[in-house]
Amino acid sequence: MDEMMTQDQRLIFLVEAFKADSGGYQNLTTPKDTSGRQRVLRSLMNIRMPGTMPENVLRVQDAYLQGRAREKGIVTLDEIPMLRDGLSLWQGDITRLSVDAIVNAANSQMLGCFVPMHTCIDNCIHSFAGIQLRAACNRQMEAFRRQYGPDYEQPTAVPMLTDAYNLPAKKVIHIVGPIVESRLTPALEKALADCYTNTLDMCLENGLKSVAFCCISTGVFRFPGRRAAEIAVKTVRDWMTMHPGVMDRVIFNVFKDEDKEYYEQELQ
Repeated sequence: MDEMMTQDQRLIFLVEAFKADSGGYQNLTTPKDTSGRQRVLRSLMNIRMPGTMPENVLRVQDAYLQGRAREKGIVTLDEIPMLRDGLSLWQGDITRLSVDAIVNAANSQMLGCFVPMHTCIDNCIHSFAGIQLRAACNRQMEAFRRQYGPDYEQPTAVPMLTDAYNLPAKKVIHIVGPIVESRLTPALEKALADCYTNTLDMCLENGLKSVAFCCISTGVFRFPGRRAAEIAVKTVRDWMTMHPGVMDRVIFNVFKDEDKEYYEQELQ
């Protein structure tokens, strides 16, 4: 059925299916316009707790999200210029990148962002990967809670690997960055460096040859952008010097112009 549906038909079907699944929003008035329906669908996905969904709904969701990826434009590695030594800088939506892994700046619950339509990278990645991503993260967290206790939260700089589901990337590496509460300290700077080192170690262990890093900790975690870029570039360069030929490409993905300027300065 889903192969014969248009994107608009899939969207209408999914909005109604997620409304019915939501518990409290079955009677929500569905907007008549496409952008309004897209906002409702994403919001319902954002607030949904991890769990199963009927297979026919998942098939339509997958077809719809893969269609959205094509509409946004999938960016391949060949389309991203290499600056030097296997490093690249790319400004834009990380969910468009067709690479072995993209890095998600996660929180310690590791379940994605539950705020409807929030613009954080955690929300964007989960929204365009599909609800399977939250379920996969939850399965790993449940295993950790069985091992370490019911109050377990993911420590800073310890990466978690999942499939990317409906994203163009193959995998997502979720990592919790350090939070700057009052002032920047050497311990926080080391924790940020560890995020990059441990992520690259995970790539090495899993045969992932290309990875796109987001700007870890620089948003609501309040790590100063310029210093974060300095640490990111130095740490990645040091790691690649220690592991020659392991990675085909490491991409620093930025969204804001100011972050782009910081990385351009560091990558000269």
